[in-house]
Amino acid sequence: MTITAPTLNPAIIGQAEKHHAAILTRALAGTTLDERQWITLNQALAEDVAVPRTAHIARVAAMTRWEIADVEQASAALIEKGLLATLPGDEVRIDDTGRELVARVRAVSGKILGAAYGVVSAAELQIAARVLTAITARMSEELAHA
Repeated sequence: MTITAPTLNPAIIGQAEKHHAAILTRALAGTTLDERQWITLNQALAEDVAVPRTAHIARVAAMTRWEIADVEQASAALIEKGLLATLPGDEVRIDDTGRELVARVRAVSGKILGAAYGVVSAAELQIAARVLTAITARMSEELAHA
């Protein structure tokens, strides 16, 4: 009996996304952060420089397809919690407390994700990344025209 691998499809991507979300939820337990706050904070670390708050919010909203108001709310919560610092000129940047929290959350999620991603070769992960990036870019184009 020959077993063929399934073809990548929305159900497979959706299942993977749901599992990633469950891992994130577990890692965020006890932090007071929700998914929007986490991604907004994580992207501040990715930028790793002071940026205009509106630019940071716009970047996160575009990346996630969330409403600007929802990202503004997440950003305000992070500032209130002392995880994002506000600077002159309405700029924001992640502060040391935010960096430490990101490191703790990544350590928790990294154990599970490392084991999961470790069953796939680096070459296969590179191919998967290219495929998913191309699909996402095309969906973004389609959504922009809708």
